[in-house]
Amino acid sequence: MDPLFIPEPSKKVRVILNTDAKNEADDQYAIVHTILTPLFDLHGIIPAHFGDRRGPGSLRASHEEVLKLLDLMDLKGRIPVHAGAEKALPDEKTPLPSEGSALIIKEAMKDDPRPLHVAFLGPLTDMASALLEEPAIAERNVRVVWIGGEDWPVGGWEFNLCNDVNAANVVFRSKAELWQLPSTIYKRMAVSYAELVEKVHDKGPLGKYLVEQLVEWNKRYHPHGPIEHRSLGDSPAVGVMMYPECGWFEWRPAPEFNAEMNYVHTGRNRPIRVYRAIDQRFILEDFFAKLARFTRRS
Repeated sequence: MDPLFIPEPSKKVRVILNTDAKNEADDQYAIVHTILTPLFDLHGIIPAHFGDRRGPGSLRASHEEVLKLLDLMDLKGRIPVHAGAEKALPDEKTPLPSEGSALIIKEAMKDDPRPLHVAFLGPLTDMASALLEEPAIAERNVRVVWIGGEDWPVGGWEFNLCNDVNAANVVFRSKAELWQLPSTIYKRMAVSYAELVEKVHDKGPLGKYLVEQLVEWNKRYHPHGPIEHRSLGDSPAVGVMMYPECGWFEWRPAPEFNAEMNYVHTGRNRPIRVYRAIDQRFILEDFFAKLARFTRRS
């Protein structure tokens, strides 16, 4: 990376990335984007579960996918990887301690003037567990960035939320700062196959893998109709940590969730930042440029 683009250590953004990496085909892009962003002081990656709808062992699958990406980037062993909980919280009072929740607690409790951003591309299990294990972190300089939840104000079923509603209620009721990127944001991060072929596929083994695993996922889970696109729905989490103003947002009192995953607006909780629009061009073009530069250096 050119010295021009390397920020002073004190100016870097502290980041932990929590990812249900093998759930779909877009986490991979957000993981690579996070790693390639020199602004980030990446403390570690936490593989996360994504329920059992696609069979057992979702945490293990996420863990293996993270290691595969690091191997493709020749970074295996150079970025800490700490597994999260194997399943959803059993209720709103019982934590599931893990290496991942321990990492969150350790970094949150450090005396560092920089905010700690903990980005969740899947369920909020490990953040909720960390809050239940060590309630003091809710008072620390921590920002939870979550890809999840349905459109406001009604809500309803949404994949990341459905994999741990209890955890979502713990986090939404807490005092921790929360930035929510609901489905109305992540569904609008579409890229076409042509764009991926031109800008990603020829970028070495990493680019080839990113595109081919995406096409394969579409074939497997959308077998009944032609498809030539994919939403890179987890990438907005990277964008707002780089540049919080790259989207339009409102501060609203945090809701809670009922059994149907609808929002329950009690008015009792602290305000959270809810993104209503995002700068797709900024995020995607930044990723394409960083991937191209990484490939040339490699």
